[in-house]
Amino acid sequence: MYTQNIHQHLIKKLKGLSFTSSDEDTAFLIRFSANLYIIHALFGQIYGHRPDADHWYEKILDTILAAYKNRPTNLKSLDLTKERKGHWYLASDIVGMSLYVDRFCGTLKDLGSKLEYFDELGVNFLHLMPIMKSPTNESDGGYAVSDFRSVDPRFGTIKDLQKLDDIMKEKGMYLMLDIVLNHTSSQHIWAKNASAGDKTYQDYFYMYDDRMMPDRYEQTMPDIFPDSSPGSFTYDEQSSKWVMTVFNHYQWDLNYTNPAVFNEMLDTIFFYANLGVDILRIDAPAFIWKSLGTTSQNLPEAHTLLQLIKQCVQVATPGMALLGEAIVAPKEIMKYFGIGQFKGRECDVAYNATQMALQWDALATGDTRVMLAAQHDILQKPYGATWITYTRCHDDIGLGYEDAMIQGAGYIPFEHRKFIKNYYSGNYRGSTAKGALFGVNPKNSDARISGSLASLCGLEYGIDHKLKEIIAQSVQKTLLMQAHSLLLGGIPMMYYGDEIAYTNDYSYLQDLGKNYDNRWMHRPIINWQKNELRKKKNTVEHTVFTGIQKLIKIRKSYLTFGDYNNIEWMSPHNIHIAGYIRFDKNNRIYCLYNFSDKDEHLTWYALREKGCVQGQFMIDLWSEIEVIVGRDDEYLVLSPYQFMILK
Repeated sequence: MYTQNIHQHLIKKLKGLSFTSSDEDTAFLIRFSANLYIIHALFGQIYGHRPDADHWYEKILDTILAAYKNRPTNLKSLDLTKERKGHWYLASDIVGMSLYVDRFCGTLKDLGSKLEYFDELGVNFLHLMPIMKSPTNESDGGYAVSDFRSVDPRFGTIKDLQKLDDIMKEKGMYLMLDIVLNHTSSQHIWAKNASAGDKTYQDYFYMYDDRMMPDRYEQTMPDIFPDSSPGSFTYDEQSSKWVMTVFNHYQWDLNYTNPAVFNEMLDTIFFYANLGVDILRIDAPAFIWKSLGTTSQNLPEAHTLLQLIKQCVQVATPGMALLGEAIVAPKEIMKYFGIGQFKGRECDVAYNATQMALQWDALATGDTRVMLAAQHDILQKPYGATWITYTRCHDDIGLGYEDAMIQGAGYIPFEHRKFIKNYYSGNYRGSTAKGALFGVNPKNSDARISGSLASLCGLEYGIDHKLKEIIAQSVQKTLLMQAHSLLLGGIPMMYYGDEIAYTNDYSYLQDLGKNYDNRWMHRPIINWQKNELRKKKNTVEHTVFTGIQKLIKIRKSYLTFGDYNNIEWMSPHNIHIAGYIRFDKNNRIYCLYNFSDKDEHLTWYALREKGCVQGQFMIDLWSEIEVIVGRDDEYLVLSPYQFMILK
């Protein structure tokens, strides 16, 4: 929206600054002019009541201008290339992998020498788990950052990161890094200054002289880590104050009611953008705004802050997309894509965490109805936004999907979740899964699940008991789960080690900095001799690696698998088989997944009601076998854990 005052302010702001007639500068000035009204309005919603609001508004505009001026020429050019493509991150040719640099190969320099491995598999997008400086034994896996602008020495240096990104850009690869907006490490310079008594930096955090305010907050704020770090406040002896620490006692929550904090973190976001980051993963955005009498999660002000960040990024560094790591129910996560006038204008990417968890639900029960019940909400995603789709990540598997979904399938929610937890922790008779419960809450029996993809699918059990049938079945389960997420729509993000079938790594138990957190069992240290087995036929490593390699090739071969809101779920004619159709103007591809341990029959009508014709030849892109669409009283038979990709 144009207003004369804002337009005049922009002219004044740009006066004396040198711009050329280049395409890059012209595009920047247009973006700045177009977005300034929205930036002003969003800033006003959060900070407009303050007497110093004008001062901080000017500071934020200065931060945007500096970010663009400091942006390397090659990234400005890449911004334009991405803008011409439209929503570049929707394409079917992007396939990602998430990894810990040190556990995968050592250092950033070492990672540069492993890029051919990703080429071989078909991966062209890397999510590097936190690499910025954090304390050795109080790092929360790197999410307790003590310096946002320094790479931790065990990984290398900022120059090493820049060199890696330059090589990746030359190869057409994409990079994702994390930023933790909600908190810093207690060892961050801001926290140290606050602890030493500096009032300016104490205002960067939530710090109180006594328990009155902490007690009021904790009346409605749930525990995040009830077993290892109960409560939401920690006493800091040096300052004699109580500090808000929602996650771990060494992670101090930032206070975004202070505009100085917002401006500092916006400048940090631009620092990452100008390193060459293609997608910035915003960790725990649901927590960034706190309010008494609420859970202090998913509050409207948190969304306003994210919208403001998005508009600023869109002006200065538009080639960088934003991912909101909000692991919440589908109806809630849609808000992170934006609602109302900001629909599709908040975060560009979000984790499809509900779908991930429901795949595990289906694998345990052999019943797809709970998963299907979630699809109406998941399909509300606005065009132009996309999901990260995945079977596994560095974190635990939560069971936070809605009770109504479980009840709709005829199950009792509490008992159903109890079964899932017992099944994957190996406490259910007949289960071959070897996982563990994480974050157990003794008050309500809530818990999440740890364990590697292969171990949860039964490979570890099969190896331990020397059962060839269980080993073969676990491999089929693994490929079923990967196929489901690779072809579903969104950016598929595999987790390192899963491509080579790593089982649980129990070495974390000997590490004092990790042994209290069983999530480290699915954060393996890669043994490259084991990875070489991918080249040896008839090994589990070869079967899984080449299977995923083939699935990636199938995905990349068809624009159909891009995320253009082009998915349609099939009717549940057999509750054990999940089916969805990926379509565009040229293709309709039918993806079928048998989550049962038995042969399952699917009436041909299930395909015919979705556009197939009796007598039509179809090819399964996975097995490369042709099938003929039969009559309604005839059946397509899928063997245990079989999947088909029918074109």
